[in-house]
Amino acid sequence: MTVIRSNSISGINSITAQSASLNFYDTSGNTLSIGASVTGNVTGNVTGNVTGDVTTGVGGSITVGNTIITSTSIGIGTTTTAGRNAGVGTVTGALIYNTDTGLQMFNGVSWLTVKSQLVATGGTKDIDSRTGYAVHTFNGDDSFVVSGGPVTVEYLVVAGGGGGGAGTEASFVGNGGGGGAGGMRTGSSLVLGSGTYPITVGGGGVGAEATPPVASTSGVPSVINAPGSGISSITSQGGGAGGSYPGAPGKNGGSGGGSAYAGDPGLGNRVTDTTDPAPTQGNDGGNDDTGGPAYGAGGGGGAGGVGGDGAPGPSAGGAGSPSSITGSSVNYAGGGGGGIGYGPNFTPPVPQGGAGNPGGYGGINSTPGGNGTANAGGGGGGGGNDGPPLGFGGDGGAGGKGVVIIAYPTA
Repeated sequence: MTVIRSNSISGINSITAQSASLNFYDTSGNTLSIGASVTGNVTGNVTGNVTGDVTTGVGGSITVGNTIITSTSIGIGTTTTAGRNAGVGTVTGALIYNTDTGLQMFNGVSWLTVKSQLVATGGTKDIDSRTGYAVHTFNGDDSFVVSGGPVTVEYLVVAGGGGGGAGTEASFVGNGGGGGAGGMRTGSSLVLGSGTYPITVGGGGVGAEATPPVASTSGVPSVINAPGSGISSITSQGGGAGGSYPGAPGKNGGSGGGSAYAGDPGLGNRVTDTTDPAPTQGNDGGNDDTGGPAYGAGGGGGAGGVGGDGAPGPSAGGAGSPSSITGSSVNYAGGGGGGIGYGPNFTPPVPQGGAGNPGGYGGINSTPGGNGTANAGGGGGGGGNDGPPLGFGGDGGAGGKGVVIIAYPTA
């Protein structure tokens, strides 16, 4: 039943306007406000101020364009930087979700990014092995590309290991020194803004050849190029080459190469093949045994320790150093073991490199040295020799290629 009174109308199920709007006026032509509650569905535009509570039922919502208000959330919709600049009002405190940059707020002067939408690419990306982190592993040259930065990252930079020296055929003393491990540098607070960061992964050095004699070479540096981060780059130096007899001492590098008979070991924490100092990243190579009877050569230095000396038996390469940047503990940058030869009253032992590291084992008699582990920066093992009257020498092992790993939190 519809009831019409002097100051009210009640009982009407609906009011249908014959135009796009429905207005109420007093006798003077002024627009009236509705001072009572409106219960039920209101479909269409409501123009003007609404004073009081707006209540929806369970599961209900209020929608304005792409913005939705429900009982548990506010969805502000999305826009882009171009869309924001073209059409979004710049009222102080305005909040938008910009798909180019993330959540933004207008502070009265400019748009501030509240939470960046970080996107990073490059290398092999793994989001499963380490809980709460994304891990990018670079086994070769590439670029780390960041958008929505800055981001604070952890890093591991391991250079290529040095090649092992060769055994010399004509003398008991001619055993090859172990190659030094590639330099190993780590950190946990490198801040990278949006941009492209070239990555260089150094190759391992070439092992020496016994016949004809060819000297070993040092490893190649690995680099994160980080312009704009406060530093120009993070560089790990290639491991020094292992020495060969005669006349080829161990070379300097991230870790130094082991010495051959009567030669000097290479020094660690040096720019590869120079005497120039470098940041801490390795250790010195070991000394050879000049007293016999086996005349073992020195082991290459490692990130975790100096190379072993040749006496009284085969020398171990310097220990590697563990890192858990990938979510599992892995040893990197171990030195190569030194070669050793057959001498009077000497029984050749089992070939060995540094215990628990990725350096190659040292050769026994005429066996070649083992190769350093690839993508771990291990030094190559030095070759052994039989000496007279057999007269055979073993080649040096190749150094292992380096690796670069970058990790950052995903939440």
